[in-house]
This record gives sequence, structure tokens and C-alpha cells, in this order.
Amino acid sequence: MNVEIIQRGGKPFAVIPEEFFNILLEKAEELEDIKDFDQAIAEDDESIPAEVVYQLLDGENKLKVWRNFRDLTQAELSKRADITQAMIAMIETGKRVGKAEVLRRLAEALNIDVDDLI
Repeated sequence: MNVEIIQRGGKPFAVIPEEFFNILLEKAEELEDIKDFDQAIAEDDESIPAEVVYQLLDGENKLKVWRNFRDLTQAELSKRADITQAMIAMIETGKRVGKAEVLRRLAEALNIDVDDLI
């Protein structure tokens, strides 16, 4: 590879072929992606399986999707959130929406944000 050194403003600059520059630019972008990935892993954020994401995007009941993801029965979630199992069943079937306090307790019991249930 031919590299030409030129002087501009008293500073040396390397002039390289455009093809090599584009390769370096691509490698720098890949390195940035790797750094972002490593940072996300280091932050210990929970990974959500694609299946769960697709269920949510397909409009399945959010409470039911998250409850199943956490591998909880309605009865187990009921105890954790101190909400009746009947209320959970009604929210999951769409017969009830759930007041803010109910959704807050469910979200806390599922270790998710309330926004994930809305």
C-alpha cells in the first residue's frame, strides 16, 4: 500500500488510498458496535428472548406474557403482588384493565416497569 505523508499547518498527515480508508472506517464502526455490546452486557441488563418480544408485538396480553416469561402461575403472582387471582385472570382476559396501584404491584412482582404492562 502506498502511503504519502504530507505537511499541513506544520502537522504531518498520512494520505492513504480511499479503498483502505473505507476498510478502516468499517472496522472502526464494528469496534464501536462491539464496545456497545460489551457495555450492555456489563450493565447486567436482562436479556429478553425474541419469542417474548414477538408475543408482545403481536398484541398478546402483556401481563400474561410477562407472567409466563417469569414462569409463574396466576396463583403465585397473586401471592407476590397481593392481588386476587381472579383480578389477574380478568386482566389477562381483557375483562378488566387494572388500576394504577394494581399494575404497579404486578410490575414490581414481575420485576418489570409499569410501562411494560401498559
